[in-house]
Amino acid sequence: MQKLKRKINNLLFGRYKHSLSNSKSTSVRSLDRLNLSLGDVRDVFEPYLAIFLAADRHWNPAQVGIALSTTSIAGILAQTPTGALVDASPHKRLMIATATLAVAISYMVIVNFSALPAVVAAQAVIGISAVIVGPTVSAISLGVVGKDRLNKRVGRNEVFNHTGNVCAAIVAGLLGQFAGRIWIFYFLVVLCVVTIFLVFQIRNQDIDNTKARGDEPENDNKERATVKDLLGNRTLIIFALSVVMFYLANGALLPLVSQELTAGQQNTPSLYISAAIMVTQLTMIPVAGWAGTAANRWGRKPLLLIAFTAVLVRTGLYTISHNPWFLVSVQVLDGIASGIFTVLVVIIVADLTQGTGRFNLAQGAINTMIGIGAAISNLASGFLVKAAGYKVGFITLGVIAAIGLFWLWLKMPETKESQSQDTTKTEHN
Repeated sequence: MQKLKRKINNLLFGRYKHSLSNSKSTSVRSLDRLNLSLGDVRDVFEPYLAIFLAADRHWNPAQVGIALSTTSIAGILAQTPTGALVDASPHKRLMIATATLAVAISYMVIVNFSALPAVVAAQAVIGISAVIVGPTVSAISLGVVGKDRLNKRVGRNEVFNHTGNVCAAIVAGLLGQFAGRIWIFYFLVVLCVVTIFLVFQIRNQDIDNTKARGDEPENDNKERATVKDLLGNRTLIIFALSVVMFYLANGALLPLVSQELTAGQQNTPSLYISAAIMVTQLTMIPVAGWAGTAANRWGRKPLLLIAFTAVLVRTGLYTISHNPWFLVSVQVLDGIASGIFTVLVVIIVADLTQGTGRFNLAQGAINTMIGIGAAISNLASGFLVKAAGYKVGFITLGVIAAIGLFWLWLKMPETKESQSQDTTKTEHN
């Protein structure tokens, strides 16, 4: 009789349960495809934009610098407000689709209008749109899989994202070489259209908007944490300072290496630069996947220490030799450091904001720190290298990495442990 009941239950409800499982897994697989299509505008397409403006439009370096810096400035200003908007919005798929469409339109403006004001305005829109997409993908990931599975999900996001970056860089390079540089940007527009299609393959009902902002269902009727509450989170402030020091040390390294590779090379500087970017992205693919899993086994802090150590070793190696292929090979350490850090930033912010309902606001604030650190790194190192040479520049960045390493080691607690302790205290209370 019991076997008969089980068979009847399976017959009546099995398909329903299976469909629920398929629903969730469909959204998870769609997240994979979405991250694959999200070619990084800053890392993949912006270098080609600089070449396009200089070689095809005959802009001078100052004009190119103004256009490119506009993206960074707009992104820094938009990061934190964007985080608050992502927390509040139940239409996260629409936010990604709108931002992606804005990027596509902006690049068409750049291709078809050569006036500096038009290009600067388009670059500002691209900067704002770029900082909408990343945090919103993280929020959707948290809303779909929940806090317990976020570590692996973030690692998986990064694996697919960097794989997409590598593929996009290869296609863009081939198009630029054989069809003309303008076709690189038409290719980006096609990617944007694909991204808009894929984001709506994630089922809206599979995104828990309460979880997506780092809150719990039982807190729905409670007031969310304020900005003052976040500023009072000592560990979050320590982590924010660690992030600034990481990007102060790491932000200018690839641009400086690119300049050093270009210096004195008449025929193949772009080959070396492309190779450096590819080495970094290919290294980040396995490292990001590993970091998502290791964050649970090892904890967060040991991985952050590895990332800082990789930056420190990298700065030292750059002072040893000027051989182009040696400099390119050292980019493996960039892939290790950046692969770990991009994953850990999302995971640690989720640790520190769980239950506050301000995951995306805090993530936006941390991303602002990233932008400020990278901008200061590029600006200050440029003047330093001009005055004292590349070796002094690399040594100075290494000193900053060493300071950051010791700061993190002495001040930063393990957020995985603190999270579990806070949860235990809450349950006892």
